[in-house]
Amino acid sequence: MDPFRGLGLPRIPGFGELLTLLQTQTEALAQLPRTLSDLNGTVRQLTEAVSSARDTIASAQRMAERLETLVDELEEPVRALKPGLERVGRVLDDPAVDTVPDTLRAIHDDLMPLIAGLRQAQTRVGSVTGLLRRPPRRPRDDEEDDGY
Repeated sequence: MDPFRGLGLPRIPGFGELLTLLQTQTEALAQLPRTLSDLNGTVRQLTEAVSSARDTIASAQRMAERLETLVDELEEPVRALKPGLERVGRVLDDPAVDTVPDTLRAIHDDLMPLIAGLRQAQTRVGSVTGLLRRPPRRPRDDEEDDGY
């Protein structure tokens, strides 16, 4: 027991406490090489990460420059298309455009039978005219051929 404890004087450490402090300090110093080795490895990894990030940033910068060049090349032609696209949009918004498929279907349905009938008539007329054709007359040996 410390006789000066209740008097408000600072306590003086004993020999056992001094040994405990020295042992703790010795253990901490023994761990120092391992801690420094771990720190060194972490610094190496950080250096690699920074190097990789620098390469990635350089690559991204090159890509951004290429994209900027492409945008510069395409900007004027795309802007030139704007009025035409707006006109096409107005035409496509017209309700009459919605009726185009039905109109085409009706034309197809109405015209295909007529075309089939015309083909049939053409075939029949061709066969009739084939029958009515006479073979060309051959000139006789005593007649001259005028070339007609």
